[in-house]
Amino acid sequence: MGHREIYTNPPLALTVVELRHTASPALSEADKAGLKSLLASTFPIYKPAQQVSITVTNAGASEQRVAFPRYMTRDLTESITFRDNAVVVETTRYKRRSVLRELLRQAVEARQKVSPVDGVSRLGIRYVNEIRVPDLEGPTNWERWISGSLTSIASSRAEGPAAQTWQGMVVFGTASEGVALRHGTFEGYAVEPAGDLRRPAPAPGPFYLLDLDSYWIPEGDVPRLDWDTIEERFNTVGLSAYELFQDLVTDHYRTEVLEREQ
Repeated sequence: MGHREIYTNPPLALTVVELRHTASPALSEADKAGLKSLLASTFPIYKPAQQVSITVTNAGASEQRVAFPRYMTRDLTESITFRDNAVVVETTRYKRRSVLRELLRQAVEARQKVSPVDGVSRLGIRYVNEIRVPDLEGPTNWERWISGSLTSIASSRAEGPAAQTWQGMVVFGTASEGVALRHGTFEGYAVEPAGDLRRPAPAPGPFYLLDLDSYWIPEGDVPRLDWDTIEERFNTVGLSAYELFQDLVTDHYRTEVLEREQ
């Protein structure tokens, strides 16, 4: 697949792989025990994930909470969650694509051994990047670090108050394959350090969000959920996000932040 740069100071706060599949019955207690047994060497901690949905009607709002089995590493930086319609792998200590791919393989093989599902409906890999830079004087200075295609809005007014903050979304590609980008200027954190997944906590302050959701949605027949199909698509989806990220940051950012020795 070719050489890809591994940076000294990557900006990734969270990486999520969501493999959606055809609907399945809720996992039984025996299924959960089987999954724990298969994953225990890497994910020994059982900590259910809560999904909250709110329904609003004329009579008012009602809240429904559903718990899905989730298995975590001992340092609580990686997890695998099995929802009724998806397998989800999350990590706050991303190393490289091959390592993430191996975690997904473990999750898929465990699911298919314990309670097989029939087919794949979507594969998405989401990379949440918090771009933090030294000595940022103001919002308009992001142009030194982030591509002008994203930051040009800050200098669009010749007169009047300067832009202080902005956000946007754009989808590159087609309905079946592409990358959805959410971006903009923010304060604090995109991924809270106090969440269920632990992460290093940089000092809170201004950051530029590059949130890339690279995806593949099958067209036509529903493909079977087998690892050979997923592995091929995983590589393509991951590379699409990597290549877009490279287009969105400047050489100055690469030199002064990504490649800088600590």
